[in-house]
Amino acid sequence: MAVITLSRQMASFGDEIAESVAEKLGWTLITRDTVLNRCFKPIVSKQTYQLLQESARFFLNMSEDGQTYRSILVDSVKSLTRESNAVCVGFGSQIIFADCPGAIHLRIEAPESVRISRVLESYHVAETDAMRILQTADRKHKRFVSILFSTDLSNNSLYDMIINTANMSIESSVASILALQKEHEIHRRHEEVLENHMASHPDRPLIIQNKPNEKVFKNESEEEFARILDMYQIDWVYEPRTFPIEWDAEGNVTLAFSPDFYLPRFNTYLELTTMNQKYVTQKNKKAKRLQELYPGVNVKIVYKKDFESLIQRFSS
Repeated sequence: MAVITLSRQMASFGDEIAESVAEKLGWTLITRDTVLNRCFKPIVSKQTYQLLQESARFFLNMSEDGQTYRSILVDSVKSLTRESNAVCVGFGSQIIFADCPGAIHLRIEAPESVRISRVLESYHVAETDAMRILQTADRKHKRFVSILFSTDLSNNSLYDMIINTANMSIESSVASILALQKEHEIHRRHEEVLENHMASHPDRPLIIQNKPNEKVFKNESEEEFARILDMYQIDWVYEPRTFPIEWDAEGNVTLAFSPDFYLPRFNTYLELTTMNQKYVTQKNKKAKRLQELYPGVNVKIVYKKDFESLIQRFSS
């Protein structure tokens, strides 16, 4: 299940952005009306349906089957997203899917002055009326999430991305969201692979299997060394971790060390040094500092003579 939740201010282009994202991804668009029509209309009376449309607090009442309408809302939305990937707009979906690893949470906003201009253009009303329309919409959106989920929807920590559409078009906003979704999907699949691997091999980290023609190395020496490891059937991971080793007064990382290889069987990181003595000295200092800061992390330097000896043995 993959879900994008989208919270939006009125006149922020949030609805238009949600529709476009759903269309481009081929996902189902789920709005508050979708949930009410599909999940409540068939099972409640006309009077109850109208109250659900108009009152956030009514969702806290008990239904005939002993559940609150809030519980039915949450269960129904989750059921809909099990049927297909979905873009959920509003109705507290960012709270409903807060703990879902397959979810991305978005907030679409714009300054009040920009939103007033858009309402004036869309509704052809006086400016005072435009302000009143926005205030009512904002209050109702906030009230719904507050009453049902005891959460302030304007809390930025709820969202993975907040887009201000004052100077961003619908198209550029959609492009940003699609890029985030693509990156999120890659990360999610990697996490699934890692979880599956750790379930079957809890005593060792994931071994990255590089494609034969995939150029992942920074230089020929690293590629040659990887071939030697493969020849001896030694599992390896290329640059799996970066260790911060120096910080400035503000806490910003100013120097880090990324060992070239990790050998899971030996729980050891290796750093190749096939360059001149100046760089060898620098790497030795980094390795020493790393071990001071991270006790238990084993780092070995592979010097040029050792590397050349291995190459000679491998070539003969």
